[in-house]
Amino acid sequence: MTSAPNSPSSYPQLLTCEEKLADAKKQLCLPRIVVICGSTRFMTEMTEADLRETRAGRIVVKPAYDMKSPHELSSDPVEAETLKVRLGDLHRAKIRLADEVLVVGDYIGDSTRAEIAYARSLGKPVRFTHPEVNPVA
Repeated sequence: MTSAPNSPSSYPQLLTCEEKLADAKKQLCLPRIVVICGSTRFMTEMTEADLRETRAGRIVVKPAYDMKSPHELSSDPVEAETLKVRLGDLHRAKIRLADEVLVVGDYIGDSTRAEIAYARSLGKPVRFTHPEVNPVA
């Protein structure tokens, strides 16, 4: 039995944004993209993880700015809070872009816990440099 010309099963299935992104990455022959998450107190460890992942042939995105360290970008408390919100939004976009998440460090704070939950809600695999800190999903 064939579908009638105007039946719903004869229409092409529309792709979700996530499926379109995965298809585009495949067509571009991109390597896996890893986003590094974790407390910014582990910035040195994040840089080391970046080097290891890059050496393994992966594209790496990670936090670029530590809000806890003194910097002119965070000298005004009002501007610093606005920047913190924007950086959080940007990091969630990095998680959406990535194929997987690598959590760095032996401590998981509230922000990192939220990032892990967000990644898992999107079906992203999550790895840990210290598997013992893996929070229950």
